[in-house]
Amino acid sequence: MLRIAGTLCAGLLLATAVSAGELRAQVSAGGRPLADAVVVASAEAPPATTQAGTKTSTIIIDQVNKEFIPYVLPVEAGTSVNFPNRDNIRHHVYSFSPAKQFELPLYIGDPAAPVLFDKPGVVVLGCNIHDWMIAYVYVSDSPYYARTGADGTATLPTLPAGRYTVRVWHPRLDGSEAATAKQLAVPAQGTVETAWEITLKPDFRIPRAPIPGQGGY
Repeated sequence: MLRIAGTLCAGLLLATAVSAGELRAQVSAGGRPLADAVVVASAEAPPATTQAGTKTSTIIIDQVNKEFIPYVLPVEAGTSVNFPNRDNIRHHVYSFSPAKQFELPLYIGDPAAPVLFDKPGVVVLGCNIHDWMIAYVYVSDSPYYARTGADGTATLPTLPAGRYTVRVWHPRLDGSEAATAKQLAVPAQGTVETAWEITLKPDFRIPRAPIPGQGGY
């Protein structure tokens, strides 16, 4: 009897392990792979099981050499983000975005507390001292998301089988995120591949200071 029960448990675990598919997305702009695009999949019907998100953990956006790292961070709504300052000068981190307004006044090291991103939307980060320091937190209402790497590829693993609306966002996306939406079916096993070619707005970021050979801050 114990052997039969153990066999049944192993079978159930194996069925659970293989009951999820994978979505692999390629994002390009101007015919070239695009990094820092966020690919989000929203289930058309709630799946029987859901992927564990990051909302119960605290993750990090670093400040290193007067830059935010990473430039784009996708998180699930309900995630706390810490903003350590690794530089030997003070930074003043802020956002006026409707999805999250906050300020972390001048500091070095770790701020007193992480910031909770509890409302879906795009949050633009800045530094009150260094105008070129810009970053984005994409707060997703779905637990299924990924950011493209330098090769323009984002992989969403272990998606429960079903139909999804999949869309793409990028800081310089020319047009609405909703206009990129596709309806895709994800099987219980295997990989679904899809691709986007998007148009980008011009990059209006403020040039970094200091300029070599000149003063700066």
